[in-house]
Amino acid sequence: MKFFETSKYFSLKKSTYINLRWITIIGQLITINSVYFIFNFKFNFVLGNLIIFFGILSNLYLIYIYEKTQLPDRSAFIFLLIDILQVSFLIYLTGGIINPFVIFLILPSAFSSSNLGFRTNILLVAITSIAIIILTFYHLDLPSPLNEHFHISSYYYYSIPIALIIALIFLNYFAITFGIESRLRKEALNKMEEVMAKEHELLSLGGQAAAAAHSLGTPFSTIKIISRDLLEQFKDNDEVNKDIELLVSQIEKCSEILKKLTLNPTIEDDFIDKNLTIFDYINEIVKSFEKISNKKFIVNCDQNSNSLNITKSIEIVYGLRNFIGNANKFSSSKIFINLKSDSDFTEIIIEDDGNGYPKDVLNIIGEPYIKSIKSSEKSKSGLGLGIFIGKTLLEKNYANILCRNSKTRSGAEVSIKWKNKDLLSL
Repeated sequence: MKFFETSKYFSLKKSTYINLRWITIIGQLITINSVYFIFNFKFNFVLGNLIIFFGILSNLYLIYIYEKTQLPDRSAFIFLLIDILQVSFLIYLTGGIINPFVIFLILPSAFSSSNLGFRTNILLVAITSIAIIILTFYHLDLPSPLNEHFHISSYYYYSIPIALIIALIFLNYFAITFGIESRLRKEALNKMEEVMAKEHELLSLGGQAAAAAHSLGTPFSTIKIISRDLLEQFKDNDEVNKDIELLVSQIEKCSEILKKLTLNPTIEDDFIDKNLTIFDYINEIVKSFEKISNKKFIVNCDQNSNSLNITKSIEIVYGLRNFIGNANKFSSSKIFINLKSDSDFTEIIIEDDGNGYPKDVLNIIGEPYIKSIKSSEKSKSGLGLGIFIGKTLLEKNYANILCRNSKTRSGAEVSIKWKNKDLLSL
């Protein structure tokens, strides 16, 4: 599955939707029957219960016939449309727009707005608005005896549907906006977990390779000794001799590969397992970038007066690497890393000499999938996913992150700050 496919798939969880419908249906039955039998209000009681019964049938269809556990966009639209029509008919029978329960007419579309697609939401809002307008002009009277004493100004009367439609639009707008942000953040977090899982998998594979190399060392040595003996025995047979020589050369290659597998994972494991200072973190990350970048890294540790040994964390390594990598990507020629520490705090300040963060995205730095609206900046900016991952990983490890444009240089500045007691508790 491609990464963005999840954001294009919209659905409602069937069990949750069914439970909400049962609550609504029970509420409607209680309301209809209590006002008819207890308060003696007169209206078309039989037709009202038939409409509710139709809602019960549709819910039973969802439970016993509809087999999917999720309602896709189209199916959800049909059932939500049924809900809107059901409430509209009940409101039509009991006074129309001046029935105080008319507020429930906007709930189906508001409920769908954070879960379904944009077109579906627009359709539901449009249908609900049309229903409100129709109920404003066409409806039966309020149940007797309410209709005998209820008289309001036309100004107030027509303000009710206007207020409902405005509320409907605002509710859906906010729910759609928050729904989109929630889905994007969820996808970004899934991407971050995927990245970290790969990091752990690579470390695990490195350890397994080292173990395999140690285990295979003895059998390969035995094969090598036997091959040399065979070479000595068949030195006069040219055909067999060539095959044995090829076998010996291939064993030599395997031995060299095993040596490399034995050495490299051990070096990496030492770096991962042992306790390190923040300076060690920075030093190792900078070294890795210096091998692939022609830019200059300037690390200043003059104010690093309290260097703490802390447990090595892959999350901190990856988070710092993201921010330093970002500075390397957008700098012109230099990256400045300043490490400060005292008895209470440890702080890393990463600056570059690039163009800095675009002003229109500065306030939302740290959110995933952001881009500058300026065409000149779009080609230079990414999706913000790297900063989001780095920020999330470091904040999970008690860091406070501040992203801004540098006051002393032309580029961006990132401040990563820990309380020392939090670093020691990692």
